[in-house]
Amino acid sequence: MKLVKKTAQYSIYQRGDDRYAVKDAKKKPVNGAEKARILVAEDLVKVTLPAKPAVEEAPAVEASAAAEAPDAAEATLADAPEEEPK
Repeated sequence: MKLVKKTAQYSIYQRGDDRYAVKDAKKKPVNGAEKARILVAEDLVKVTLPAKPAVEEAPAVEASAAAEAPDAAEATLADAPEEEPK
């Protein structure tokens, strides 16, 4: 690992696979949100938020079509002749 930056609180290393490792002053690894915060503050990684999903009106149309379907099914059952029991 190659040392990228060293401060009083932490050291940042670049690993062989071009990712970063962060160790605190006691040489313990720093992970998770704290590591991400440090790397963003040092401008080594960029954070992009996921895009919001587009709201589609198609599900509303499908829901209204599904609501009409039981009425149509009842109408076909009512029109069908009854079978005589054997």
